[in-house]
Amino acid sequence: MKMLITGSAGFIGSHLARRCLEGGDEVIGLDNLNPDYAVALKEARLHLLRAFPNFLEVRLDLEDRRGMAELFGAERPAVVVHLAAQAGVRHSVEHPHAYADSNLTGFLNVLEGCRHAGVEHLVYASSSSVYGANTRMPYSVGDPADHPLSLYAATKRANELMAHAYSHLYGLPTTGLRFFTVYGPWGRPDMALFKFTRAILADEPIDVYNHGRMRRDFTYIDDVVEGVARVARRPAAPDPAWSGEHPDPATSRAPYRLYNVGNHQPVELTDLIATLERALGLRASLRLLPMQPGDVPATFADVEHLVRDLGVQPATPLAVGIGRFVEWYREFYGVPALAGGRAP
Repeated sequence: MKMLITGSAGFIGSHLARRCLEGGDEVIGLDNLNPDYAVALKEARLHLLRAFPNFLEVRLDLEDRRGMAELFGAERPAVVVHLAAQAGVRHSVEHPHAYADSNLTGFLNVLEGCRHAGVEHLVYASSSSVYGANTRMPYSVGDPADHPLSLYAATKRANELMAHAYSHLYGLPTTGLRFFTVYGPWGRPDMALFKFTRAILADEPIDVYNHGRMRRDFTYIDDVVEGVARVARRPAAPDPAWSGEHPDPATSRAPYRLYNVGNHQPVELTDLIATLERALGLRASLRLLPMQPGDVPATFADVEHLVRDLGVQPATPLAVGIGRFVEWYREFYGVPALAGGRAP
C-alpha cells in the first residue's frame, strides 16, 4: 500500500509509520517539524524511519495550498492517515490562530488533495475533547457532540463535519478516530505523563489540576496504532440503515465513519501518579490547582463500534504501559535508575 501519513515526526504518526514500513508499505511522511515542542525529539523519531528504503520524507506545511496540491498530484497515495495538527486544549486558549491555520485550513487542503488524487480512504485524527459538555459516560460515537469547551475541540469537531461533506459530495471514504489520552514511549512532552516524569526525576512538584479529581481513559500507543492500522485498510462504506429521521452521528448514507479509540477503563489521576511513582521508585510532590479553562473532569470511551467492526479492543494495563514509558524515558534522556530523589 502507498500511504501518506501526515505528522510523521509526531508521537502517533512516527509509531504508525514504523509499523507500516515494517509491514512493507510505502510511506510518504509529511511533517513541518514546527518548534511547538523539542525538535530534537521529532528528529529522533524521524531518524528511526529514515532507515527504511520505502520511506519518503516530505517537509511541508499543511497550510501550503499549492505545495499540498503538488504533493498529492505527484505521489497519488492510496490511503491518507492525517495525524498532523496543532494539538493541546490549554494551548488553544492562548494561541487560537494557530489552530485555525493548521486544523481548519490545513485539513481543507488534505480533503482537496484526497478528492483530486482519487484517494481510496482518508483516516484522520479527531479527539475525545469533541464531547465537550457531555456528561453521560461512557462517551459514545452515537451521542451528539455539539458543545465543545475549547477551540481545539471545536476544530476537531469541524474536521468531522468537513469530512462528512466531502464523503457526501465526492464519495470520498473518510473515517475519524476520536483518540483518548494516548501515552507511551516517544510521547509528547506537553502530556501529563511526560511532564510528571520529568518533574519527579528533577525533584520538582507536579501540577495536578482540579485538585486531583480528574479521570482519564489513558490508552497505550501500541493499542492505538493497531486500531489505526486496521481502520486504514477498511475504507468507510455507506450505512444502508442510516435514517435522516433519526440520524446516527457516527455513520451516514455517505461513506463516513467515526470511532472512539480508548482503553474503556478510566483511571483516577491520583492512581496514575501512584503507578508512576512505583515505576520510578520515587515519590511525587503535588501542587494542587483548580480546573483549567477548556478542560473536563473525566473522559471514558465506549469502544463498542471499534470492537464490533474491526475486532480492536485496547487492553494494555496502565502499569505495563507506564513501565515501558519510564524505561524509554530513562534510556532516551540518559537517566539512570533510582537516580536521587526520595524513595516512596
